Amino acid sequence: MEKEQPIIALQGVHKTYVTEHGEFNALNGVDLEIYKGEIYGVIGMSGAGKSTLVRCINYLEKPTAGKVLFDGKDLGMLSAHELRHTRQSMSMIFQQFNLLMQRTAQENVCFPLEIAGVKKVEAKKRAKELLELVGLGDKLNAYPSQLSGGQKQRIAIARALATNPKVLLCDEATSALDPSTTQSILDLLKEINEKMGITIVIITHEMKVVEQICTHVAIIADSKIAEVGTVKEVFTHPQSKVGQQLVYPNGMPDENFMGKRCCRIVFDGSSAYDPAIAAMILECQVPVNIMYADMKRVEDKAMGQMVIQLPEDDTLSEKVIAYLRNRDLVVEEVYDYVG
Repeated sequence: MEKEQPIIALQGVHKTYVTEHGEFNALNGVDLEIYKGEIYGVIGMSGAGKSTLVRCINYLEKPTAGKVLFDGKDLGMLSAHELRHTRQSMSMIFQQFNLLMQRTAQENVCFPLEIAGVKKVEAKKRAKELLELVGLGDKLNAYPSQLSGGQKQRIAIARALATNPKVLLCDEATSALDPSTTQSILDLLKEINEKMGITIVIITHEMKVVEQICTHVAIIADSKIAEVGTVKEVFTHPQSKVGQQLVYPNGMPDENFMGKRCCRIVFDGSSAYDPAIAAMILECQVPVNIMYADMKRVEDKAMGQMVIQLPEDDTLSEKVIAYLRNRDLVVEEVYDYVG
């Protein structure tokens, strides 16, 4: 059976900027594959290269080296006309909304349709439908200055959907919003993905955004991809140093574990409310010290992790680990998380 072709593929992508202080490598040999229908998160700290990466995906930034393929097409081989046409299948939403302040909500959504040559009557009808889709059917004639941040972002999403894109690129699209509004925008994006089958790429520095909506994630650090996988894989077994730091959101201090034998227990939905620790203490007749605990919701499931300090006696420690694994929990020792 022939392997599915990724809708977006980056192959050895480099992006170098020349500044007065010399060359700056924003991307350094990035390889990435994103498949149709995924909600793909790209997460990293400020300056890691996230925004440069997303601008290379739609060729607003031309890579210094490497290839960007969209739906099988090498964007570097397209003419200017072909590239403009292809970009209609890759819409983008931004942190600061980028709405035209002198235009109403409906007129903002009509704007890309006007550029595409769609007749005015058809464009207005399409804009009305999209504003209803994002929950703003009663705001057709409102100007951006009359709307909240969440409403402005909903207009931006409706505008991005106007040309029936295959991919929606979101560059820190919720960073300027409060937590409640962020949740409503994430819910809307997930609904769009499920109903319309649009692939969504989310650029963010917030792990909670990835956990709440994404199916897959790439962690970028120092201009390189440090780790990729499903959200569940990265959450349960972070392999990279930066991945481990992101999974531990409170910056768990290493000194808590220095010289200690500890294990990390992952609860993956079905076992999240299982009183495993209490049962283990009763069954094994050993005390443990809970060093860290955290519960989240990932892909509509209760997810959590706990780090416990094991008894000094190795036999008792092995007994604890064996008991927890027999309860179908993911258990791993955490020696690698400290220097």
